[in-house]
Amino acid sequence: MKIDKKIIQELTDCLNEFNLTELEYTEKDTKIKVSKNNISVNNQSISSPSNFSEANESKTKKAVISGIEITSPIIGTAYHAPEPGAKKFVEVGKKIKKGDTIMIVEAMKTMNHVPSTSDGVVKQVLVSDGQPVEFGQVLITLE
Repeated sequence: MKIDKKIIQELTDCLNEFNLTELEYTEKDTKIKVSKNNISVNNQSISSPSNFSEANESKTKKAVISGIEITSPIIGTAYHAPEPGAKKFVEVGKKIKKGDTIMIVEAMKTMNHVPSTSDGVVKQVLVSDGQPVEFGQVLITLE
């Protein structure tokens, strides 16, 4: 089996961009897990990637988020649809109005609908279905 280094680099970029410690990608019979270890020494956090050298990590690019950002109001797990297999609340290119549900964030077995804070067209969906999200993390951007 040949390993696609491009996919691993993209996963590492996502790891750094969203300040994650671990990310897993599965496609058909291929499963790739990228993680970095955080070691605390004298109350200072030191990150050491387990899959890439320090040189590769410093070369990663940060994506610039522009437009109207809609953020998560709570910590939890983000879902794109009201139930598995159902139509997604939003997709790139879809026009939405203020108050429309853009996603559900589950916290402590409670499904919290996240409303749009303004009108616009969905430019980016920045979290995947079932991904853990933090308070204030950008979920989508609007034009």
